[in-house]
Amino acid sequence: MDLEKTVAIDVHVHAEVSCTDPEDPVMGKFFDAASAYFKAPRQRPTMQETIDYYRKQNMAFCLFTVDCEAGLGAKRIRNEEIADLANANSDVVIPFASIDPHKGKMGAREARDLIENYGVKGFKFHPPMQNCDPGDRIAYPIYEVIAEYGLPAIFHTGHSGMGTGLRGGGGVKLKYGQPMLVDEIAADFPDIDFILAHPSWPWTDESLSMALHKANVYIDLSGWSPKYFPEQIIRYANTQLSHKMLFGSDFPLIRPDAWIEAAKKVGFRDEVMPGILKDNAAKLLGLVKA
Repeated sequence: MDLEKTVAIDVHVHAEVSCTDPEDPVMGKFFDAASAYFKAPRQRPTMQETIDYYRKQNMAFCLFTVDCEAGLGAKRIRNEEIADLANANSDVVIPFASIDPHKGKMGAREARDLIENYGVKGFKFHPPMQNCDPGDRIAYPIYEVIAEYGLPAIFHTGHSGMGTGLRGGGGVKLKYGQPMLVDEIAADFPDIDFILAHPSWPWTDESLSMALHKANVYIDLSGWSPKYFPEQIIRYANTQLSHKMLFGSDFPLIRPDAWIEAAKKVGFRDEVMPGILKDNAAKLLGLVKA
């Protein structure tokens, strides 16, 4: 990866179409609802189409699925498939994996294999979709492996477009997206860098407090157009947390170029934008020395 030529690093990109398997019908209803909520096209790009798109944008990105097989009964895209494709396109793609916390010790075995044999560089958790409190001890064996290798972990926080508008939210429980539920594991696992995804509304201030309090807690700004950000996000990004804010889009639901254009108009200071768009993530992901 040529960081000099890379204009941004998007830390939040979803793989939603397998190269080999058909779309899972359980996930399909959530894709329907999310497309309506975000006013985004229902047809999802393939992983190769995503890679081609980001390469044209001169952007790098973290690619992952969401494993909610135990939580929702939805078949996941295989982590190995994502990692293989990412490694074949390492000029732009950074492979992340997702393991449903309910898999416990078997999940820990999978995590170790993905790190050692597939070059996975981080992990993604979505507690509402996985129907699991992130601090549940069942997940600790997986966290222990992540901590052993000193890798980052992204946790969905705040409202979820997945399930929005469905009866009962499709069974998704928003309470598991409360950022403070991650605080205990951030304290218990100081060797993991925790990335709190999204502005975390309606608990935005919890994420800001945690990022201020713990050196190993960061915030990615994905899932919302910047024009809708709570004002305190802009204020802290411009001051005390300028080194903790990371660019993320939530592609394919939000395009990274559209996010960046909106970000130019909401009050981010010129001197903090390079950190948000690339430099902070490059350090966090070990692409450059901190």
